[in-house]
Amino acid sequence: MSEEEGEAYSLFGVLATIKISGQDTAGQYCRIEVEAPPGLGSPWHVHRDEDEWFYVRDGEFTLYIGDARLTLAPGGFAFGPKGIPHTFIAGPNGGKMLAGAGPKFEGLLREIAELLPPPPQSPPDMEVLIPIAAEWGYEILGPPGPPPPGPRGGGGWRTTGERIEE
Repeated sequence: MSEEEGEAYSLFGVLATIKISGQDTAGQYCRIEVEAPPGLGSPWHVHRDEDEWFYVRDGEFTLYIGDARLTLAPGGFAFGPKGIPHTFIAGPNGGKMLAGAGPKFEGLLREIAELLPPPPQSPPDMEVLIPIAAEWGYEILGPPGPPPPGPRGGGGWRTTGERIEE
């Protein structure tokens, strides 16, 4: 597959291109290329059934995984275990990275990308997205951006999946 090939979707202002689908891997995993403008990223969320990994190809990304905050440059790698809340945000010049997850992520991507208007028309309607994400085994904990403070935010979870009691 060439750099330009794949099934592309706009999601929260981020271009997400399926490079390898679950169908290609007999339902084992999918690989997505993420191209994000400065300051954009995913909602604060958790996967119940699937791990996720991130490999930065260009630019810089800040990832929040549980109580960890990581800033990754090209060649940087991070792992988001299932059950641990996480998010990513592109750095000041935007960036590209590869992400891998189980095939449920690909299904969620296809379903919700069709519902979201491209920015800056309007922010995503989280009340619509939350039940759809739940059907695919995901819990959206907050809007795109850094995790919220408090018990459901980054400081409320350890990278081992334990809740931090406040």
